[in-house]
Amino acid sequence: MLICAGGTGGGVYPALTVLETLGLNKDQVLWVGGRGGMEEALVTRNKIPFTTIPAAGVHGVGLRKLPGNIWELIKGVVSSRRILKQFNPDLLFFTGGFIAFPMAVAALRRPSLLYVPDIEPGLALKVLARFANRIALTSETSTTYFPNPSKLTVTGYPVRPGLKGWDKQKALAYFDFDPNLPTITVAGGSKGARSINTALMNNLPGLLEHMQVIHLAGHLEWEKIEAQAQKLSSGQAKRYQAFPYLHEMGAALAAPDLIVSRAGASILGEYPLFGLPAILVPYPHAWRYQQVNADFLAEHGAAVILRDEDLDHALFNQIHSLLADRSRLARMSQAMASLAKPDAAEKIAALMREMTGTIDGGLTT
Repeated sequence: MLICAGGTGGGVYPALTVLETLGLNKDQVLWVGGRGGMEEALVTRNKIPFTTIPAAGVHGVGLRKLPGNIWELIKGVVSSRRILKQFNPDLLFFTGGFIAFPMAVAALRRPSLLYVPDIEPGLALKVLARFANRIALTSETSTTYFPNPSKLTVTGYPVRPGLKGWDKQKALAYFDFDPNLPTITVAGGSKGARSINTALMNNLPGLLEHMQVIHLAGHLEWEKIEAQAQKLSSGQAKRYQAFPYLHEMGAALAAPDLIVSRAGASILGEYPLFGLPAILVPYPHAWRYQQVNADFLAEHGAAVILRDEDLDHALFNQIHSLLADRSRLARMSQAMASLAKPDAAEKIAALMREMTGTIDGGLTT
């Protein structure tokens, strides 16, 4: 099997999860990513064979960059054909992003499965959908974006196995937090979200008077966050745990009563798994997929939306009002948990076995 996924964790983590569910030998798999992409470290850490192809986005890049990016895609198609000839997979698995486009073009006559992590597919996914034999979706809502219903299967978002071993008691003990105090997690993704980090740090002393805070700050501003944290009093510091990156993400999702975060695809699977109410701050400077994800959870009563430009003056009151209204928080938790599809990885793996005609769970190259 050949996996082509990269760019963001929302596409990479589901592919890793499905791969683990399939239980393939490493020599049965090849992962194709982008040059310099974040996926390389994740994939190679799992000892999965990895290679790269040239690729670049063309949507919204501007006329100056467009010719060069098209040339990168053409080179990507040539590289993809060479990889396909050498590896000869019996199935291709795409989870989106422009990295998958040249591979999909090169593999027109080979069976392929596309997984759509977000509620609304971006341009690259809409194009890839035309090439794919089957399409797996996170939510029933996504079916309206695709013209051929016979290709579609709603599976849910594949949640990383490592998340499932955590409960609230165990997670609070991991952070050495008091179980009698409310706890929140504030997260901006692996790189970090500057506006979320800034708003939190501006409001942190006041928040720590009433609650405990887990802060997943990302790498980009870690030195700044660390320097500000050192100014906290000893009492405040006991209630605050900050990390540039946390491998034990299950602890950060099991411990809190509420989470503040962006609205990338992973929230559609991970927050429902824990029934975790959310304040969502969609990233405003990209395609609207985060806004659509946030709207989906808000419409189900599982989350509230806070605009990025309102963060600094509204974050404190929004957190306090939700934590003070325990009945509303309980309803949000229930609504979030109702969206969980914990068997999503198994459903996608079953689609793969059906497509390749295997009956024992093993795929061949």
